[in-house]
Amino acid sequence: MKKFGLKTGLFILLSLFVVTSCDKNNGVNDQSMMGDSSGQDKVSMKKPMVEKTTVSVFATGIAYPRELKFGPDGNLYVALAGMGGSNLTTCTQVIAPVGPYMGGNNSSVVKISPAGVVSTVIDKLPSSINGLGSTLGAADVDFVEGQLYVLSNAGCSHGNTEPAAILKVNRWNGTSTVFANLSDYFLTHTVAAPEPDDFEPDGTAYSMVHMGENLYVIEPNHGELVKVSENGWVSRVLDFSAHYGHIVPTVVTLNHGDFYVGNLDTIPFVAGSSAIYKVTPGGSVSKWETGFTTVLGIAFDKQDRLYVLESSAVTGLMPMTGRVVRVNKNKTRDVIVDKLFFPTGMTFGPDGSLYISNTGFGPPTGSIVKVAFSKGNDS
Repeated sequence: MKKFGLKTGLFILLSLFVVTSCDKNNGVNDQSMMGDSSGQDKVSMKKPMVEKTTVSVFATGIAYPRELKFGPDGNLYVALAGMGGSNLTTCTQVIAPVGPYMGGNNSSVVKISPAGVVSTVIDKLPSSINGLGSTLGAADVDFVEGQLYVLSNAGCSHGNTEPAAILKVNRWNGTSTVFANLSDYFLTHTVAAPEPDDFEPDGTAYSMVHMGENLYVIEPNHGELVKVSENGWVSRVLDFSAHYGHIVPTVVTLNHGDFYVGNLDTIPFVAGSSAIYKVTPGGSVSKWETGFTTVLGIAFDKQDRLYVLESSAVTGLMPMTGRVVRVNKNKTRDVIVDKLFFPTGMTFGPDGSLYISNTGFGPPTGSIVKVAFSKGNDS
């Protein structure tokens, strides 16, 4: 029986492990470019400049972090899924062992200053916990013309009276209103090939980006990319299930006007079974890069190199095997940082550093890890 591994396999394993700290000051894939030094030519050569990475903890005490983005104010905004609650609704529930969900209101969004100071932007958002201990709530954030939007998982099938939605946040008083009702859309627009053994009526939206004034959302459980217009109208861009079946697409980013989507795949997770898909705004899709595992984050740098966040890079899932892999322009790949504990989101900052939600699943001891890049002489 196939299960949405983001909520099943991860949490069966996570109960068995504890967090250990991330390695700091790792030099990754330093390549010597000195060439042959046979001794025949006695010309003095300068050592080449190579890329160095420095890994540090940017912020701590962030329970259940998911996706994250920088705001126009220079602060980092992080969606926190919350811990669920004890509310049980009377409607069509998610089937066991994943369901039923118990709902509460302790999901939130926090912002982190450049100095690493954490403060709450909005709290008391819908949250839920399933039968395996996985929590669901705020999943992502984005800004459109300075306005903050929150991708919020909720709905009756998740133990909440509020719908799954994109929320519009009032920055003056920390309240929110429903900008787009995703529950209504998911309940009335079925995909071509839903997975009957793992179907969640209200969806499990995970990632969101904007292009112009429109927001775009990836929903993994049903397997679709949807567009939310500036007036909150929801429409489908692509039904992944119609092309590939139940592949669990999890995360979306933009590059040169096209969407790039990474997927989780289904249990049992096999190393190398996930991929990156390229999707045009008109809904055409092609498999772009393969050979990844449990993808929960993707981002392009200013050189158009793709960075892929693997929550666990091995078959079967193991803690401390999360990593970021870079796909270079010549299609070679570099491991940028590894030994992460089930990371769940990634974004580039205005300083060119990568910021990663670490320990997003498991114990409530999450943190934000910073990966800074610099040039230095090879030694």
